This record gives sequence, structure tokens and C-alpha cells, in this order.
Amino acid sequence: MGVQRTSFWERYPGLVWSNRNASDQVYIRAALLKPRFSELLEIALEFGLDRVQREWGELQLDDTHAVHRARPLVDRILVNIGKGFEIASTRN
Repeated sequence: MGVQRTSFWERYPGLVWSNRNASDQVYIRAALLKPRFSELLEIALEFGLDRVQREWGELQLDDTHAVHRARPLVDRILVNIGKGFEIASTRN
């Protein structure tokens, strides 16, 4: 899925602190499991909302406690980011 964006991930050293050479997929999924609106928004701006939603869909296939805990917040964040992107696209 392309070249890892090391300089982008340097802003988020705590996401995957044990492996600075982790793939974009690992970073995105880590952010989804520790959801913060501002981080997920920046990731969606960098990689596209579709990519973030795909990673979330894949994560949800693993029926883990971490996914259950994050689900309500991630779902709400991704819906709101989607609404914001839609509003922004109509204003340009």
C-alpha cells in the first residue's frame, strides 16, 4: 500500500513506540484502537477517509475487547469526519 510515511508518523511517537519501522497499516490501526478525533482527522487527511474506514473494517473482524471498547467512539469520529469532508467538498 505504498511507501511508509515516516515523517508523518514522527508526530505520533506513542502510537507504535516499540517499532518505529512499523507499516502505515500498523500505525493507522493503533490510532483506531486509541481513538482521538484530532489524530484520526489528520490520518484521514493524509491517507484518505476510505483507507481509515477500510482499516477499521478489517480491525472489526477481530472480535477483541480493544475493538469493542473503541467501536462507539471510532464510529462516531469517522461519521463526523465524513460529514466534515462532505461539507468541505461542497464549499470549494
